[in-house]
Amino acid sequence: MRARLIQIDPADNVAIVTEAASKGETVSGLTLLSDIPQGHKVALRDLKKGEAVLRYAVVLGYLLEDVKKGMWINEHMLELPLQPSLDELQFSQPDDVLLPKPGRTTFEGYENPDGGYAGTRNILAITTTVQCVSGVVDQLVRRIKSELLPKYPNVDSVVAINHAYGCGVAINAPDAVIPIRSIRNTIKNPNFGGQVMVVGLGCEKLTVDKLLNEEEINVENVIMLQDHSGFVAMMDALMQMADSKLKKLNERKRTTLPLSKLCIGMQCGGSDAFSGITANPAAGHASDLLVSGGATVMFSEVTEVRDGVHLLAKRCTSKEAVDKLVAEIGWYDQYLAKGSVDRSANPTPGNKKGGLSNIVEKAMGSIVKSGKAPIVEVIGPGELPTKRGLLFAATPASDIVCGPSQLASGITLQVFMTGRGTPYGLAEAPVIKVCSRNVMKQMWQDLIDLDAGGIATGEETVQEVGERLFNLILDVASGQKPYAEQFGLNNFLCYFNPAPIT
Repeated sequence: MRARLIQIDPADNVAIVTEAASKGETVSGLTLLSDIPQGHKVALRDLKKGEAVLRYAVVLGYLLEDVKKGMWINEHMLELPLQPSLDELQFSQPDDVLLPKPGRTTFEGYENPDGGYAGTRNILAITTTVQCVSGVVDQLVRRIKSELLPKYPNVDSVVAINHAYGCGVAINAPDAVIPIRSIRNTIKNPNFGGQVMVVGLGCEKLTVDKLLNEEEINVENVIMLQDHSGFVAMMDALMQMADSKLKKLNERKRTTLPLSKLCIGMQCGGSDAFSGITANPAAGHASDLLVSGGATVMFSEVTEVRDGVHLLAKRCTSKEAVDKLVAEIGWYDQYLAKGSVDRSANPTPGNKKGGLSNIVEKAMGSIVKSGKAPIVEVIGPGELPTKRGLLFAATPASDIVCGPSQLASGITLQVFMTGRGTPYGLAEAPVIKVCSRNVMKQMWQDLIDLDAGGIATGEETVQEVGERLFNLILDVASGQKPYAEQFGLNNFLCYFNPAPIT
């Protein structure tokens, strides 16, 4: 396909090329003075050293050298601008936004006894209190799948909530609240049907009372391995408990439910320069359709919104939300500073190869997956929401940390946008993969569920792809399996733990 230029805003002094282009080639009327890789930026006019480079009508950085019109601008040529100050963020009533109306307002899900969000899957989850028991639980899951699960056709799967936390940790350190609440809240994920099964050792620091309410701590829900005389006895007790839980889960049936029973996560990983103009805006439109229909949608990744935090503050519907946004982002700034890094450490080599020069450019493309809806609440990593609508969940940007944090906060399905490609998946909730460019879908036909690349080629609009994604979300929520689920591609649950290990 012939290369063309995409300029996002009339104020921009750079554009990206849709295909790799060679020096001397004329692309959209501009003669190139450099070879330019796919998705990378080309100067639209002569620019001087120290001049601001604009994309999304935002300053990406300041040039370290003079650049002629038609030249390539890459990550080595830019100095980062200062990040927006948190001190200046204040609440003001957000502008009214007219959200698109969804054509569908129901899905087929699993209602839960607590009346909260519904499940999109029917899963037995076995939670560990400490890494020491994970080997036993892994063997247990294998036996359940082969010996018990065939008897219960309405149960989709059994998963082990294994983690690296639980012992050798400073359990009462202030930041320990993050991993503890994350594990505690994961137990109650709507996909698990209210059935609690916790396996502990008996000498760990993460005691059961830190994960369960007093009335939940009983022989029906908790097994401590040190109370049993040997492996066979442990497995017999665990299989008996699992069987009783599976009987109850097997009684769950899908019913027609309103979108207000849905909690969806939005995440991106392996992003490129197309992500912010194809996959993420399409996800943003799907998010607006969901929120308009009454669903809850959460987006995350602190470092990937940090340079647009002022834009998020303007969309918050309350002073409490703005104050929480400032507190969470401020805490994260300090967290990074303790490690002698800042937000500039975020972009990966793959991001840069895909045309993203720095974290500002990445952030501007990341934020658009939240759509235009007002932000009704800001929550910390692993916290449970108290409101329905669009939420910002202040999690790390790492895919394998963000996912478990969103699970802990109650998502029952995740939408994952990628430009470079990733086989990422979750065993606890289905993950829909959306790619930003056609070549990614062509390469990974059986890993990418939806291709947003047609937006870049002009074959589709953001609204059209967003509508397709919205319908796919409801289909998957109702039981359709995306590729990651079909192939059992599941990542380890890497809970965010900023607390000390002693």
